[in-house]
Amino acid sequence: MTVDDADPAPPAPWVLREYAVLADGERGAVVGPRGEVVWLCAPRWHSDAVFSALIGGAGEYTVGPRDDWNAWGGAYEDGTLIHVGRWITGDAVIECREALAMPAAPDRLVLLRRVRALQGSARMRLRLDVRPGFGTHRITGAWASDGVWHASGRGLHLRFTGADGVVPHPEGGLHGELTVREGAEHDLVLELSTRPSTQPLEPARLWRATEECWAAAVPACSDLAAPRDARHAYAVLRGLTSDSGGMVAAATTSLPERAGARRDYDYRFAWIRDQCYAGLAVASHGPHPLLDTAVGFLTERLLDDGDTLRPVYTATGAKVPGVRSLPLRGYPGGSDRIGNRAGTQFQLDTYGELLQLYAAAARLDRLTPDARHAVDVAVDAIERRWLAPDAGLWELENRWWTHSRLCVVAGLRSLARALPGRAAARWDALAGAMLRETRRRCLAPEGHWTRAEDDAGAEAGLLLPLARGCLPEGDPSGPRTRRFIEDRLAQDGYLYRFRHGDMPLGEAEGAFLLCGFMMALAAHHEGDSIAAFRWFERTRAACGTPGLFAEEYDVAQRQLRGNLPQAFVHAQMLETAARLGT
Repeated sequence: MTVDDADPAPPAPWVLREYAVLADGERGAVVGPRGEVVWLCAPRWHSDAVFSALIGGAGEYTVGPRDDWNAWGGAYEDGTLIHVGRWITGDAVIECREALAMPAAPDRLVLLRRVRALQGSARMRLRLDVRPGFGTHRITGAWASDGVWHASGRGLHLRFTGADGVVPHPEGGLHGELTVREGAEHDLVLELSTRPSTQPLEPARLWRATEECWAAAVPACSDLAAPRDARHAYAVLRGLTSDSGGMVAAATTSLPERAGARRDYDYRFAWIRDQCYAGLAVASHGPHPLLDTAVGFLTERLLDDGDTLRPVYTATGAKVPGVRSLPLRGYPGGSDRIGNRAGTQFQLDTYGELLQLYAAAARLDRLTPDARHAVDVAVDAIERRWLAPDAGLWELENRWWTHSRLCVVAGLRSLARALPGRAAARWDALAGAMLRETRRRCLAPEGHWTRAEDDAGAEAGLLLPLARGCLPEGDPSGPRTRRFIEDRLAQDGYLYRFRHGDMPLGEAEGAFLLCGFMMALAAHHEGDSIAAFRWFERTRAACGTPGLFAEEYDVAQRQLRGNLPQAFVHAQMLETAARLGT
Protein backbone atom coordinates (compact mmCIF):
# COMPACT_ATOMS: atom_id res chain seq x y z
CA MET A 1 0.00 0.00 0.00
CA THR A 2 1.15 3.55 -0.68
CA VAL A 3 -0.12 6.86 0.63
CA ASP A 4 -1.59 9.57 -1.57
CA ASP A 5 0.58 12.66 -1.54
CA ALA A 6 -2.26 15.16 -1.72
CA ASP A 7 -5.08 15.64 0.77
CA PRO A 8 -8.13 14.38 -1.18
CA ALA A 9 -11.28 16.40 -1.46
CA PRO A 10 -14.32 14.99 0.34
CA PRO A 11 -16.52 12.78 -1.84
CA ALA A 12 -18.85 14.76 -4.08
CA PRO A 13 -22.55 13.93 -3.62
CA TRP A 14 -24.52 11.64 -5.89
CA VAL A 15 -28.24 11.70 -6.61
CA LEU A 16 -30.00 9.86 -3.81
CA ARG A 17 -31.09 6.90 -5.92
CA GLU A 18 -27.44 5.74 -6.16
CA TYR A 19 -26.84 5.32 -2.42
CA ALA A 20 -27.05 2.06 -0.48
CA VAL A 21 -27.59 1.90 3.28
CA LEU A 22 -26.11 -0.58 5.74
CA ALA A 23 -27.86 -0.87 9.10
CA ASP A 24 -27.69 -3.10 12.18
CA GLY A 25 -30.56 -1.67 14.25
CA GLU A 26 -28.40 0.77 16.23
CA ARG A 27 -27.02 2.93 13.43
CA GLY A 28 -26.81 3.16 9.65
CA ALA A 29 -24.10 3.84 7.08
CA VAL A 30 -24.78 5.44 3.70
CA VAL A 31 -22.49 4.13 0.95
CA GLY A 32 -21.95 5.75 -2.43
CA PRO A 33 -21.34 3.98 -5.75
CA ARG A 34 -17.57 4.54 -5.61
CA GLY A 35 -17.33 2.68 -2.29
CA GLU A 36 -17.37 5.78 -0.09
CA VAL A 37 -19.16 5.77 3.29
CA VAL A 38 -20.52 9.31 3.41
CA TRP A 39 -22.76 9.06 6.47
CA LEU A 40 -22.49 7.18 9.76
CA CYS A 41 -23.49 8.26 13.26
CA ALA A 42 -21.69 6.65 16.19
CA PRO A 43 -22.38 5.03 18.42
CA ARG A 44 -26.16 5.31 17.82
CA TRP A 45 -28.72 6.72 15.40
CA HIS A 46 -29.07 10.10 17.09
CA SER A 47 -25.36 10.47 17.91
CA ASP A 48 -23.13 12.90 16.06
CA ALA A 49 -21.89 11.68 12.69
CA VAL A 50 -18.32 10.46 12.25
CA PHE A 51 -18.67 10.43 8.45
CA SER A 52 -20.80 13.37 7.28
CA ALA A 53 -19.79 14.12 3.69
CA LEU A 54 -23.42 13.52 2.67
CA ILE A 55 -24.34 16.93 4.12
CA GLY A 56 -21.01 18.64 3.49
CA GLY A 57 -19.00 17.55 6.52
CA ALA A 58 -15.61 15.92 6.76
CA GLY A 59 -14.78 12.28 7.24
CA GLU A 60 -14.98 9.28 4.94
CA TYR A 61 -14.25 5.59 4.65
CA THR A 62 -13.63 4.72 1.01
CA VAL A 63 -12.78 1.32 -0.43
CA GLY A 64 -13.14 1.61 -4.18
CA PRO A 65 -11.26 1.08 -7.45
CA ARG A 66 -8.10 3.06 -7.95
CA ASP A 67 -9.08 3.36 -11.61
CA ASP A 68 -11.74 6.08 -11.83
CA TRP A 69 -12.69 4.77 -15.29
CA ASN A 70 -15.21 2.22 -14.06
CA ALA A 71 -18.87 1.33 -14.17
CA TRP A 72 -20.56 0.56 -10.89
CA GLY A 73 -23.48 -1.50 -9.71
CA GLY A 74 -24.43 -3.76 -6.84
CA ALA A 75 -27.30 -5.30 -4.94
CA TYR A 76 -28.37 -6.50 -1.51
CA GLU A 77 -28.21 -10.18 -0.70
CA ASP A 78 -31.79 -11.46 -0.46
CA GLY A 79 -33.52 -10.69 2.83
CA THR A 80 -30.58 -8.76 4.29
CA LEU A 81 -28.89 -5.39 4.39
CA ILE A 82 -25.64 -7.03 3.32
CA HIS A 83 -24.72 -5.07 0.22
CA VAL A 84 -22.39 -6.21 -2.55
CA GLY A 85 -20.93 -3.35 -4.58
CA ARG A 86 -19.54 -4.18 -8.01
CA TRP A 87 -17.21 -2.35 -10.38
CA ILE A 88 -16.00 -3.08 -13.89
CA THR A 89 -12.77 -1.27 -14.71
CA GLY A 90 -10.64 -1.39 -17.84
CA ASP A 91 -8.95 -4.62 -16.73
CA ALA A 92 -10.83 -6.01 -13.73
CA VAL A 93 -14.19 -7.00 -12.28
CA ILE A 94 -14.32 -6.29 -8.55
CA GLU A 95 -16.86 -6.80 -5.77
CA CYS A 96 -16.96 -5.44 -2.24
CA ARG A 97 -19.29 -7.17 0.19
CA GLU A 98 -20.15 -4.89 3.10
CA ALA A 99 -22.33 -4.88 6.20
CA LEU A 100 -22.64 -3.57 9.71
CA ALA A 101 -21.97 -6.64 11.82
CA MET A 102 -24.78 -8.25 13.80
CA PRO A 103 -25.80 -8.90 16.50
CA ALA A 104 -25.24 -5.23 17.23
CA ALA A 105 -24.33 -3.55 20.50
CA PRO A 106 -25.42 0.02 21.26
CA ASP A 107 -21.92 1.09 22.29
CA ARG A 108 -19.93 -0.66 19.56
CA LEU A 109 -20.21 -0.82 15.79
CA VAL A 110 -18.29 -3.09 13.46
CA LEU A 111 -18.24 -2.37 9.73
CA LEU A 112 -17.22 -5.32 7.56
CA ARG A 113 -15.87 -5.03 4.01
CA ARG A 114 -14.61 -7.93 1.89
CA VAL A 115 -12.95 -7.11 -1.45
CA ARG A 116 -13.10 -9.84 -4.13
CA ALA A 117 -11.17 -9.81 -7.39
CA LEU A 118 -13.42 -11.72 -9.78
CA GLN A 119 -11.42 -10.97 -12.91
CA GLY A 120 -8.02 -9.37 -13.06
CA SER A 121 -6.31 -7.83 -10.05
CA ALA A 122 -8.27 -5.42 -7.90
CA ARG A 123 -6.26 -2.28 -7.22
CA MET A 124 -8.23 -0.40 -4.60
CA ARG A 125 -8.04 3.05 -3.08
CA LEU A 126 -8.39 3.00 0.72
CA ARG A 127 -9.09 6.06 2.85
CA LEU A 128 -10.23 6.08 6.48
CA ASP A 129 -10.71 9.43 8.16
CA VAL A 130 -13.00 9.31 11.20
CA ARG A 131 -14.23 12.80 12.11
CA PRO A 132 -16.53 12.92 15.17
CA GLY A 133 -18.87 15.82 15.81
CA PHE A 134 -20.16 16.02 12.22
CA GLY A 135 -16.62 16.48 10.93
CA THR A 136 -15.42 19.07 13.44
CA HIS A 137 -13.00 16.81 15.32
CA ARG A 138 -10.35 14.24 14.50
CA ILE A 139 -9.40 10.88 15.92
CA THR A 140 -5.64 11.21 16.34
CA GLY A 141 -2.59 9.34 17.56
CA ALA A 142 -2.99 6.35 15.26
CA TRP A 143 -0.61 3.49 15.96
CA ALA A 144 -0.37 -0.11 14.76
CA SER A 145 0.35 -3.35 16.60
CA ASP A 146 0.16 -6.91 15.26
CA GLY A 147 -1.68 -5.79 12.14
CA VAL A 148 -4.28 -3.72 14.03
CA TRP A 149 -4.49 0.05 13.82
CA HIS A 150 -5.61 1.87 17.00
CA ALA A 151 -6.71 5.46 17.60
CA SER A 152 -9.05 7.34 19.91
CA GLY A 153 -10.69 10.70 20.42
CA ARG A 154 -13.96 12.41 21.41
CA GLY A 155 -15.04 9.38 23.43
CA LEU A 156 -14.57 6.87 20.60
CA HIS A 157 -11.99 4.12 20.28
CA LEU A 158 -10.98 2.83 16.85
CA ARG A 159 -9.56 -0.49 15.73
CA PHE A 160 -8.95 -1.28 12.07
CA THR A 161 -7.68 -4.56 10.66
CA GLY A 162 -6.71 -5.80 7.22
CA ALA A 163 -4.99 -2.57 6.25
CA ASP A 164 -1.35 -3.59 6.54
CA GLY A 165 0.88 -0.89 5.13
CA VAL A 166 -1.51 2.07 5.21
CA VAL A 167 0.09 5.15 6.65
CA PRO A 168 -1.21 8.20 8.51
CA HIS A 169 -1.96 11.08 6.18
CA PRO A 170 -0.57 14.50 7.12
CA GLU A 171 -4.09 15.95 7.05
CA GLY A 172 -5.56 13.14 9.18
CA GLY A 173 -6.72 9.58 8.81
CA LEU A 174 -5.15 6.56 7.15
CA HIS A 175 -4.59 6.44 3.41
CA GLY A 176 -3.19 3.81 1.12
CA GLU A 177 -3.78 1.35 -1.65
CA LEU A 178 -4.80 -2.31 -1.56
CA THR A 179 -4.17 -4.87 -4.28
CA VAL A 180 -6.08 -8.18 -4.37
CA ARG A 181 -4.99 -10.79 -6.91
CA GLU A 182 -7.48 -12.41 -9.29
CA GLY A 183 -9.58 -15.05 -7.55
CA ALA A 184 -8.60 -13.85 -4.05
CA GLU A 185 -10.46 -11.84 -1.42
CA HIS A 186 -9.36 -9.52 1.35
CA ASP A 187 -11.15 -8.52 4.58
CA LEU A 188 -11.21 -5.12 6.25
CA VAL A 189 -12.81 -4.68 9.68
CA LEU A 190 -13.48 -1.28 11.27
CA GLU A 191 -14.59 -1.06 14.90
CA LEU A 192 -15.72 2.09 16.73
CA SER A 193 -16.69 1.75 20.38
CA THR A 194 -17.26 3.97 23.38
CA ARG A 195 -14.70 2.06 25.45
CA PRO A 196 -11.58 0.10 24.59
CA SER A 197 -12.53 -3.30 23.20
CA THR A 198 -10.66 -6.58 23.35
CA GLN A 199 -13.17 -8.61 21.38
CA PRO A 200 -11.48 -10.46 18.51
CA LEU A 201 -11.98 -8.93 15.08
CA GLU A 202 -12.13 -12.20 13.17
CA PRO A 203 -13.75 -11.61 9.77
CA ALA A 204 -14.99 -15.16 9.20
CA ARG A 205 -16.70 -15.31 12.58
CA LEU A 206 -18.18 -11.82 12.24
CA TRP A 207 -19.54 -12.55 8.76
CA ARG A 208 -21.02 -15.86 9.88
CA ALA A 209 -22.78 -14.27 12.87
CA THR A 210 -24.14 -11.47 10.68
CA GLU A 211 -25.50 -13.91 8.10
CA GLU A 212 -27.14 -15.98 10.84
CA CYS A 213 -28.81 -12.90 12.37
CA TRP A 214 -30.31 -11.87 9.04
CA ALA A 215 -31.48 -15.41 8.31
CA ALA A 216 -33.28 -15.52 11.67
CA ALA A 217 -34.70 -12.00 11.45
CA VAL A 218 -36.38 -11.90 8.03
CA PRO A 219 -39.14 -14.41 7.23
CA ALA A 220 -39.82 -15.96 3.87
CA CYS A 221 -42.31 -13.93 1.86
CA SER A 222 -43.02 -16.33 -0.98
CA ASP A 223 -46.76 -16.07 -0.38
CA LEU A 224 -46.82 -12.28 -0.84
CA ALA A 225 -47.04 -10.13 -3.94
CA ALA A 226 -43.49 -9.23 -5.08
CA PRO A 227 -41.76 -11.62 -2.63
CA ARG A 228 -38.22 -10.31 -3.14
CA ASP A 229 -39.21 -6.68 -2.63
CA ALA A 230 -41.34 -7.64 0.38
CA ARG A 231 -38.38 -9.39 2.00
CA HIS A 232 -36.20 -6.40 1.25
CA ALA A 233 -38.75 -4.10 2.89
CA TYR A 234 -38.78 -6.34 5.95
CA ALA A 235 -34.97 -6.25 6.07
CA VAL A 236 -35.01 -2.44 5.93
CA LEU A 237 -37.47 -2.28 8.84
CA ARG A 238 -35.33 -4.71 10.86
CA GLY A 239 -32.21 -2.73 10.06
CA LEU A 240 -33.84 0.48 11.35
CA THR A 241 -35.07 -1.12 14.61
CA SER A 242 -32.89 -0.95 17.70
CA ASP A 243 -32.64 -3.72 20.28
CA SER A 244 -34.18 -1.18 22.67
CA GLY A 245 -37.30 -1.45 20.49
CA GLY A 246 -37.44 1.89 18.73
CA MET A 247 -37.51 2.04 14.93
CA VAL A 248 -36.08 5.19 13.41
CA ALA A 249 -37.90 6.83 10.51
CA ALA A 250 -34.74 7.02 8.38
CA ALA A 251 -30.97 6.85 8.71
CA THR A 252 -30.28 10.42 7.60
CA THR A 253 -31.00 14.08 8.26
CA SER A 254 -31.61 17.18 6.17
CA LEU A 255 -31.95 15.56 2.75
CA PRO A 256 -34.28 17.90 0.84
CA GLU A 257 -37.79 17.19 -0.34
CA ARG A 258 -37.36 20.08 -2.77
CA ALA A 259 -34.30 22.21 -3.45
CA GLY A 260 -34.19 25.36 -1.36
CA ALA A 261 -37.67 24.87 0.11
CA ARG A 262 -36.35 24.35 3.68
CA ARG A 263 -38.48 21.21 4.00
CA ASP A 264 -35.65 19.00 5.18
CA TYR A 265 -35.77 17.30 8.56
CA ASP A 266 -33.91 15.00 10.92
CA TYR A 267 -35.52 11.56 10.76
CA ARG A 268 -33.06 9.63 12.94
CA PHE A 269 -35.78 9.19 15.58
CA ALA A 270 -38.66 6.83 16.33
CA TRP A 271 -42.11 8.11 15.31
CA ILE A 272 -45.06 6.43 17.04
CA ARG A 273 -47.09 6.45 13.81
CA ASP A 274 -44.31 5.05 11.65
CA GLN A 275 -43.62 2.17 14.01
CA CYS A 276 -47.34 1.38 14.15
CA TYR A 277 -47.31 1.19 10.35
CA ALA A 278 -44.37 -1.22 10.55
CA GLY A 279 -46.02 -3.36 13.23
CA LEU A 280 -49.26 -3.51 11.27
CA ALA A 281 -47.37 -4.44 8.11
CA VAL A 282 -45.65 -7.32 9.88
CA ALA A 283 -48.91 -8.41 11.51
CA SER A 284 -50.59 -8.57 8.11
CA HIS A 285 -48.15 -11.37 7.30
CA GLY A 286 -47.89 -13.15 10.65
CA PRO A 287 -46.71 -12.99 14.28
CA HIS A 288 -43.11 -12.18 13.42
CA PRO A 289 -40.66 -10.64 15.94
CA LEU A 290 -40.93 -7.04 14.72
CA LEU A 291 -44.60 -7.06 15.78
CA ASP A 292 -43.65 -7.87 19.38
CA THR A 293 -40.86 -5.30 19.24
CA ALA A 294 -43.24 -2.56 18.11
CA VAL A 295 -45.89 -3.46 20.70
CA GLY A 296 -43.31 -3.48 23.49
CA PHE A 297 -41.60 -0.18 22.66
CA LEU A 298 -44.81 1.72 21.96
CA THR A 299 -46.53 0.37 25.06
CA GLU A 300 -43.72 1.70 27.24
CA ARG A 301 -44.09 5.15 25.71
CA LEU A 302 -47.88 5.15 26.10
CA LEU A 303 -47.85 3.94 29.71
CA ASP A 304 -45.21 6.53 30.58
CA ASP A 305 -46.87 9.53 28.91
CA GLY A 306 -50.60 8.79 28.54
CA ASP A 307 -52.44 11.73 27.03
CA THR A 308 -49.17 13.66 26.73
CA LEU A 309 -47.75 11.02 24.38
CA ARG A 310 -45.15 12.57 22.11
CA PRO A 311 -45.30 11.81 18.39
CA VAL A 312 -41.57 11.02 18.30
CA TYR A 313 -38.83 9.77 20.63
CA THR A 314 -35.23 8.72 20.27
CA ALA A 315 -34.73 5.03 19.53
CA THR A 316 -34.06 4.57 23.25
CA GLY A 317 -37.35 6.23 24.25
CA ALA A 318 -35.86 9.57 25.33
CA LYS A 319 -37.00 13.07 24.44
CA VAL A 320 -36.03 14.33 20.97
CA PRO A 321 -33.77 17.40 20.99
CA GLY A 322 -34.93 20.64 19.44
CA VAL A 323 -33.81 21.83 16.03
CA ARG A 324 -30.38 23.34 15.56
CA SER A 325 -28.11 23.95 12.60
CA LEU A 326 -24.58 22.77 11.94
CA PRO A 327 -21.88 24.77 10.16
CA LEU A 328 -22.07 22.55 7.07
CA ARG A 329 -23.05 23.11 3.43
CA GLY A 330 -25.79 20.52 3.49
CA TYR A 331 -26.71 18.13 0.70
CA PRO A 332 -27.29 20.16 -2.50
CA GLY A 333 -30.61 21.94 -2.13
CA GLY A 334 -30.87 20.88 1.52
CA SER A 335 -29.59 22.07 4.86
CA ASP A 336 -27.64 20.93 7.91
CA ARG A 337 -30.35 20.77 10.57
CA ILE A 338 -30.51 18.18 13.34
CA GLY A 339 -33.23 17.63 15.95
CA ASN A 340 -36.96 17.79 15.27
CA ARG A 341 -39.74 20.11 16.37
CA ALA A 342 -42.40 17.38 16.11
CA GLY A 343 -41.37 16.13 19.54
CA THR A 344 -43.60 18.76 21.19
CA GLN A 345 -46.72 18.33 19.02
CA PHE A 346 -50.07 16.69 19.76
CA GLN A 347 -51.03 14.29 16.98
CA LEU A 348 -54.37 12.61 17.66
CA ASP A 349 -54.02 10.01 14.91
CA THR A 350 -51.13 8.30 16.76
CA TYR A 351 -53.65 7.00 19.32
CA GLY A 352 -55.75 5.53 16.52
CA GLU A 353 -52.71 3.83 14.98
CA LEU A 354 -51.80 2.40 18.38
CA LEU A 355 -55.28 0.93 18.81
CA GLN A 356 -55.06 -0.65 15.36
CA LEU A 357 -51.69 -2.15 16.27
CA TYR A 358 -53.07 -3.56 19.53
CA ALA A 359 -56.04 -5.02 17.68
CA ALA A 360 -53.70 -6.73 15.21
CA ALA A 361 -51.62 -8.08 18.09
CA ALA A 362 -54.76 -9.39 19.81
CA ARG A 363 -55.87 -11.21 16.65
CA LEU A 364 -52.49 -12.98 16.60
CA ASP A 365 -52.54 -13.66 20.36
CA ARG A 366 -49.56 -11.29 20.88
CA LEU A 367 -51.24 -8.72 23.15
CA THR A 368 -49.31 -8.59 26.41
CA PRO A 369 -50.89 -7.62 29.78
CA ASP A 370 -49.05 -4.29 29.65
CA ALA A 371 -50.36 -3.66 26.16
CA ARG A 372 -53.91 -4.46 27.30
CA HIS A 373 -53.50 -1.87 30.03
CA ALA A 374 -52.14 0.57 27.45
CA VAL A 375 -55.35 0.12 25.44
CA ASP A 376 -57.33 1.65 28.30
CA VAL A 377 -54.80 4.47 28.66
CA ALA A 378 -55.13 5.27 24.95
CA VAL A 379 -58.94 5.21 25.00
CA ASP A 380 -59.00 7.48 28.06
CA ALA A 381 -56.69 9.93 26.28
CA ILE A 382 -58.87 9.87 23.17
CA GLU A 383 -62.00 10.62 25.21
CA ARG A 384 -60.31 13.65 26.76
CA ARG A 385 -58.66 15.08 23.65
CA TRP A 386 -60.43 14.07 20.43
CA LEU A 387 -62.36 17.32 20.11
CA ALA A 388 -59.17 19.40 20.34
CA PRO A 389 -57.27 20.52 17.22
CA ASP A 390 -54.06 18.62 16.51
CA ALA A 391 -51.03 18.78 14.21
CA GLY A 392 -52.20 15.80 12.16
CA LEU A 393 -50.52 13.23 9.97
CA TRP A 394 -48.29 15.72 8.16
CA GLU A 395 -47.29 17.63 11.32
CA LEU A 396 -48.69 20.97 10.20
CA GLU A 397 -50.54 23.67 12.14
CA ASN A 398 -53.15 22.63 14.72
CA ARG A 399 -56.51 22.17 13.01
CA TRP A 400 -59.50 19.84 13.09
CA TRP A 401 -58.01 17.32 10.65
CA THR A 402 -60.39 14.72 9.25
CA HIS A 403 -57.74 12.03 8.95
CA SER A 404 -56.94 12.17 12.67
CA ARG A 405 -60.57 11.49 13.67
CA LEU A 406 -61.21 8.77 11.08
CA CYS A 407 -57.96 7.07 12.07
CA VAL A 408 -59.12 6.89 15.69
CA VAL A 409 -62.54 5.62 14.60
CA ALA A 410 -60.82 2.85 12.61
CA GLY A 411 -58.70 1.97 15.63
CA LEU A 412 -61.63 1.80 18.04
CA ARG A 413 -63.69 -0.36 15.68
CA SER A 414 -60.80 -2.69 14.93
CA LEU A 415 -60.17 -3.09 18.65
CA ALA A 416 -63.83 -3.81 19.36
CA ARG A 417 -63.78 -6.59 16.77
CA ALA A 418 -60.56 -8.07 18.11
CA LEU A 419 -61.50 -7.89 21.82
CA PRO A 420 -65.27 -8.37 22.10
CA GLY A 421 -66.84 -7.83 25.51
CA ARG A 422 -68.06 -5.11 27.81
CA ALA A 423 -65.24 -2.72 26.93
CA ALA A 424 -65.95 -3.20 23.23
CA ALA A 425 -69.36 -1.59 23.63
CA ARG A 426 -67.67 1.52 25.06
CA TRP A 427 -65.21 1.60 22.17
CA ASP A 428 -67.96 1.22 19.59
CA ALA A 429 -70.00 3.98 21.21
CA LEU A 430 -67.03 6.34 21.22
CA ALA A 431 -66.29 5.51 17.59
CA GLY A 432 -69.90 6.23 16.65
CA ALA A 433 -69.89 9.59 18.42
CA MET A 434 -66.63 10.60 16.75
CA LEU A 435 -67.81 9.55 13.32
CA ARG A 436 -71.08 11.46 13.64
CA GLU A 437 -69.32 14.66 14.69
CA THR A 438 -66.63 14.28 12.01
CA ARG A 439 -69.31 13.65 9.40
CA ARG A 440 -71.10 16.81 10.51
CA ARG A 441 -67.95 18.90 10.24
CA CYS A 442 -65.91 17.32 7.45
CA LEU A 443 -68.18 15.57 4.94
CA ALA A 444 -68.70 17.65 1.80
CA PRO A 445 -72.22 18.11 0.37
CA GLU A 446 -71.07 16.00 -2.59
CA GLY A 447 -70.58 13.06 -0.22
CA HIS A 448 -66.78 12.82 0.05
CA TRP A 449 -64.49 13.55 2.99
CA THR A 450 -62.46 16.78 3.02
CA ARG A 451 -59.05 17.53 4.51
CA ALA A 452 -60.30 19.38 7.57
CA GLU A 453 -63.27 21.18 9.04
CA ASP A 454 -62.05 24.40 7.41
CA ASP A 455 -60.45 22.93 4.27
CA ALA A 456 -62.51 21.40 1.46
CA GLY A 457 -59.49 20.09 -0.44
CA ALA A 458 -58.43 16.53 -1.16
CA GLU A 459 -56.22 14.66 1.32
CA ALA A 460 -54.48 11.42 0.33
CA GLY A 461 -53.91 10.43 3.95
CA LEU A 462 -57.65 9.73 4.27
CA LEU A 463 -57.17 6.60 2.17
CA LEU A 464 -55.61 4.67 5.05
CA PRO A 465 -58.43 4.87 7.62
CA LEU A 466 -60.87 4.15 4.79
CA ALA A 467 -58.84 1.04 3.93
CA ARG A 468 -58.80 0.02 7.60
CA GLY A 469 -62.58 0.02 7.96
CA CYS A 470 -63.44 3.28 9.67
CA LEU A 471 -66.80 3.43 7.85
CA PRO A 472 -69.78 1.10 8.03
CA GLU A 473 -69.94 -1.45 5.23
CA GLY A 474 -71.55 0.03 2.13
CA ASP A 475 -71.02 3.67 3.16
CA PRO A 476 -70.76 5.50 -0.19
CA SER A 477 -68.48 8.22 1.18
CA GLY A 478 -65.50 5.85 1.00
CA PRO A 479 -65.52 5.19 -2.77
CA ARG A 480 -66.49 8.80 -3.43
CA THR A 481 -63.49 10.00 -1.44
CA ARG A 482 -61.12 7.67 -3.27
CA ARG A 483 -62.36 9.02 -6.61
CA PHE A 484 -62.14 12.61 -5.34
CA ILE A 485 -58.52 12.06 -4.25
CA GLU A 486 -57.54 10.34 -7.47
CA ASP A 487 -59.12 13.05 -9.62
CA ARG A 488 -57.25 15.84 -7.83
CA LEU A 489 -54.00 14.36 -6.54
CA ALA A 490 -52.95 11.65 -9.03
CA GLN A 491 -50.59 12.27 -11.90
CA ASP A 492 -48.90 9.78 -14.21
CA GLY A 493 -49.78 6.91 -11.89
CA TYR A 494 -48.35 8.52 -8.75
CA LEU A 495 -50.12 10.22 -5.87
CA TYR A 496 -49.46 13.49 -4.06
CA ARG A 497 -50.46 14.28 -0.46
CA PHE A 498 -52.48 17.46 -1.04
CA ARG A 499 -52.32 20.62 -3.11
CA HIS A 500 -50.12 23.49 -1.99
CA GLY A 501 -52.36 26.43 -2.83
CA ASP A 502 -52.63 26.93 -6.57
CA MET A 503 -49.27 25.32 -7.40
CA PRO A 504 -49.35 22.48 -9.93
CA LEU A 505 -48.76 18.96 -8.65
CA GLY A 506 -45.07 18.17 -8.72
CA GLU A 507 -43.97 21.78 -8.42
CA ALA A 508 -44.35 22.15 -4.66
CA GLU A 509 -43.11 18.66 -3.76
CA GLY A 510 -42.70 15.17 -5.15
CA ALA A 511 -45.24 12.38 -5.26
CA PHE A 512 -45.62 10.84 -1.82
CA LEU A 513 -44.81 7.15 -2.05
CA LEU A 514 -46.59 6.32 1.21
CA CYS A 515 -49.80 7.63 -0.35
CA GLY A 516 -49.42 5.51 -3.49
CA PHE A 517 -49.43 2.38 -1.35
CA MET A 518 -52.35 3.78 0.67
CA MET A 519 -54.31 4.10 -2.58
CA ALA A 520 -53.51 0.47 -3.40
CA LEU A 521 -54.81 -0.60 0.02
CA ALA A 522 -57.97 1.48 -0.35
CA ALA A 523 -58.68 -0.01 -3.78
CA HIS A 524 -58.10 -3.50 -2.40
CA HIS A 525 -60.50 -2.78 0.48
CA GLU A 526 -63.18 -1.85 -2.05
CA GLY A 527 -62.54 -5.03 -4.03
CA ASP A 528 -60.97 -3.21 -6.99
CA SER A 529 -58.03 -5.58 -7.48
CA ILE A 530 -56.98 -4.20 -10.87
CA ALA A 531 -56.57 -0.68 -9.50
CA ALA A 532 -54.89 -2.03 -6.36
CA PHE A 533 -52.21 -3.86 -8.34
CA ARG A 534 -51.76 -0.96 -10.73
CA TRP A 535 -51.05 1.44 -7.87
CA PHE A 536 -48.85 -1.11 -6.11
CA GLU A 537 -46.70 -1.84 -9.14
CA ARG A 538 -46.36 1.79 -10.17
CA THR A 539 -45.39 2.94 -6.69
CA ARG A 540 -42.96 0.15 -5.89
CA ALA A 541 -41.04 1.00 -9.07
CA ALA A 542 -40.08 4.40 -7.60
CA CYS A 543 -37.06 3.13 -5.70
CA GLY A 544 -33.37 3.76 -6.14
CA THR A 545 -30.86 1.42 -7.75
CA PRO A 546 -30.34 -0.58 -4.51
CA GLY A 547 -34.12 -0.88 -4.02
CA LEU A 548 -34.49 1.74 -1.29
CA PHE A 549 -37.42 4.15 -1.04
CA ALA A 550 -37.15 7.77 0.01
CA GLU A 551 -40.15 9.75 1.19
CA GLU A 552 -40.94 11.41 -2.12
CA TYR A 553 -40.42 10.77 -5.82
CA ASP A 554 -39.84 13.45 -8.42
CA VAL A 555 -42.00 12.05 -11.20
CA ALA A 556 -40.64 14.25 -14.01
CA GLN A 557 -36.97 13.69 -13.18
CA ARG A 558 -37.37 10.15 -11.81
CA GLN A 559 -35.37 11.05 -8.71
CA LEU A 560 -35.72 10.30 -5.01
CA ARG A 561 -36.40 13.19 -2.64
CA GLY A 562 -36.08 13.32 1.15
CA ASN A 563 -34.39 11.14 3.74
CA LEU A 564 -33.27 7.59 3.11
CA PRO A 565 -34.44 4.87 3.55
CA GLN A 566 -37.90 6.01 4.61
CA ALA A 567 -39.28 3.39 7.00
CA PHE A 568 -42.98 4.10 6.59
CA VAL A 569 -42.79 3.69 2.82
CA HIS A 570 -41.13 0.30 3.20
CA ALA A 571 -43.73 -0.62 5.84
CA GLN A 572 -46.64 0.33 3.61
CA MET A 573 -45.06 -1.52 0.70
CA LEU A 574 -44.78 -4.65 2.87
CA GLU A 575 -48.37 -4.42 4.08
CA THR A 576 -49.68 -3.89 0.55
CA ALA A 577 -47.69 -6.90 -0.68
CA ALA A 578 -49.21 -8.98 2.13
CA ARG A 579 -52.78 -7.82 1.47
CA LEU A 580 -52.54 -8.34 -2.27
CA GLY A 581 -50.97 -11.74 -1.79
CA THR A 582 -54.03 -13.11 0.02
